[in-house]
Amino acid sequence: MSSVTLKPRSTSPLGDQARGLRALIDQRSASSVTVSSRCRTLAVTSGKGGVGKSVLTLNLALALAERGAKVCVLDGNVGLGNLDLLCNRNGYWNLSHVVTGSRRLADVVLDGPGGIQLLPGAGSLADLGDCPDSARLQLLGDLEQFAARYDFLLFDTGSGLHDTVRRLAQAADEVLIVTTPEPTAIADAYATLKSLRSGDRTAIHVAVNQATADQAARILERIQHTAHTFLHKSLSLGAGIPHDPAVPQSVIARTPFVTAAPQCSATRAVQQFARQLIASEPLHRQGSYFERLWQRQANGSIVRS
Repeated sequence: MSSVTLKPRSTSPLGDQARGLRALIDQRSASSVTVSSRCRTLAVTSGKGGVGKSVLTLNLALALAERGAKVCVLDGNVGLGNLDLLCNRNGYWNLSHVVTGSRRLADVVLDGPGGIQLLPGAGSLADLGDCPDSARLQLLGDLEQFAARYDFLLFDTGSGLHDTVRRLAQAADEVLIVTTPEPTAIADAYATLKSLRSGDRTAIHVAVNQATADQAARILERIQHTAHTFLHKSLSLGAGIPHDPAVPQSVIARTPFVTAAPQCSATRAVQQFARQLIASEPLHRQGSYFERLWQRQANGSIVRS
């Protein structure tokens, strides 16, 4: 009987990519490099656009900085990042250029108002398909060293249930869902809440923007019930941000309202939320934000082997 040599079954490039990323993360976990874990990561997201999410993210960062926190805001809006424009900055280079190796991380960080910093193009973190393995490991180390400089990293994740938005949010220590009293915005906030994994040790906050105090209280109570039902957890913090003419005026002027109108009602509400956030007990999830984000990729959340 003649022998037959069986060729190994070919594997897909996507499967190879996932296995390679797992090996990279395992290699790094086994190393002796340690990075400070004091930095809290907060992903700010929403079910739909037009609820003021990016404006709130920027002004919350400034309110945290006013209280002595070191803050960097990462713009994770896919293809439509505008945080630099909101504070009259112009960043041509962004994190996608770091991922491809054409720029260093230090080259793309922008100095923002009030001592905060901005990192454009953070949505590229969720898809590293074009990044060589060695570059990924180097980028992971650079990002963790970068994060160790801050007390808070705020991710403006974009809106909707796009996979990139969900992945950026699920890897964070804390998620802030922004909505308004509009029925469509509330429905989309519910959908966003349900899309988060019930098993994740992620603190969930909700901000009801452009709302009266009574509206915010009613909406927060309903969303609290949804969180109990679908995620078996309670909201950690809730906030109501009133409608304030200073907000659209600040957008036109490209100056955050916390800076331009420090006594307005919206500023006071954001400052109160910042105080509550700083006073709240931070969660200690395993690994860094960037390890968790890329581990999801290795396990099939981004690339399915």
